[in-house]
Amino acid sequence: MSRRLEIEDTITRQYRRFGATGTRLVVRLLPPYDPTDPVSHFLANLNDLFRHALQNLKESDMVGITIQNSENQNDKPIGISFRRKDRLATDVILSLVQKVSQSNSRFNALDKLIMTVHSVRMPVGFGTRAIKRRGRPLPVMAHLKTSLVAVKSSEICLAHAII
Repeated sequence: MSRRLEIEDTITRQYRRFGATGTRLVVRLLPPYDPTDPVSHFLANLNDLFRHALQNLKESDMVGITIQNSENQNDKPIGISFRRKDRLATDVILSLVQKVSQSNSRFNALDKLIMTVHSVRMPVGFGTRAIKRRGRPLPVMAHLKTSLVAVKSSEICLAHAII
């Protein structure tokens, strides 16, 4: 990771009953090297921050993110609703940051930011076990069990099974 941001504190908590994880990052974005282009520096900072926060998650996990300014707790946090990690694009996050930063009175990108990432593991496929054929084939079971009847007739098979 480049030296565009400074991670001051990381706290991770597991919620095993729900298959969820909560990670709280306290981050300070560093000032730009080139003061003529602060917007591209801020975008690169956000990309690095989200890449770091989402690095250990699978593509199918559901992720919810909250970003709050630690200097001014009264302002609204930036909240990104739960969605799959592969559908969480930087453009979506940036548009939410723009909307909330316009309404907040004192949201400064160079202050300490508290980013909380909640992720929920979603089951994929058939679980951990592969599907196996359970039991024995029908001819073997018909031979072993007396309650099973194998009807060899192709016509009027219900009547033959009842008899």
